[in-house]
Amino acid sequence: MRVAVTRPQVDGERSAKALRARGHDVLLAPLMRVAPIAADLSGTWSGIAITSANAPGAIADNPARAGLLQLKVFAVGARSAEAARAAGFGQVEAAVGDVHDLVQLIAEQHRSTTPLLYLAGEDRAADLVGALARHRIAAEMRVVYRAVTAPLPPALINALREGSLDAVLHYSKRSAENYIAGARAARVEAEALAVHHLCLSDRVAAPLLQAGAARIAVAMHPDEASLIELLEVSGR
Repeated sequence: MRVAVTRPQVDGERSAKALRARGHDVLLAPLMRVAPIAADLSGTWSGIAITSANAPGAIADNPARAGLLQLKVFAVGARSAEAARAAGFGQVEAAVGDVHDLVQLIAEQHRSTTPLLYLAGEDRAADLVGALARHRIAAEMRVVYRAVTAPLPPALINALREGSLDAVLHYSKRSAENYIAGARAARVEAEALAVHHLCLSDRVAAPLLQAGAARIAVAMHPDEASLIELLEVSGR
């Protein structure tokens, strides 16, 4: 199938590689880029929590980075754990894919009364600090990156006009919103909504549904493997 992936460049390239390995023709069309935010990360921390693979790299130039690398990282899933290790963190524990799993992992392993440092993005789907507080685990959030919107690239606009796409894969609510806004700006909204939309979760699908897209499918689990399986099923 010919599919469009609208994730930021680095994540999109990884997804495109996985899809091409399964024989799909991938149009990589990033509609967001990740921009670091300068944050004060000084303090005494018992560990680090991350809910995105974007977080570890966002602190590459932060003055506190060297000290933070000595701390244990609790990552939401395998991808974010991989990103933490690539950024230089030596102690990394991974949950199995969502914030609920991450909270359970931390509750099982973390015993310190010193706060955890939550390295977060500007847009978040869940309240990790609040969820940890219900387990009497202290955590403080610092926003270290934001997603900056990019317009629809010409290749995606042309593919929509030609009707040559079989599906668009949506990994976040923000990227789905950007897709709709970009389509309106490029005057291809009708074509953009007519495509088959495969979404990581109901939350991701919501903006598309609200905009009037009719062909929407949601992955069984909020992970890339389930999304790719959904694509395989839809192509049969």
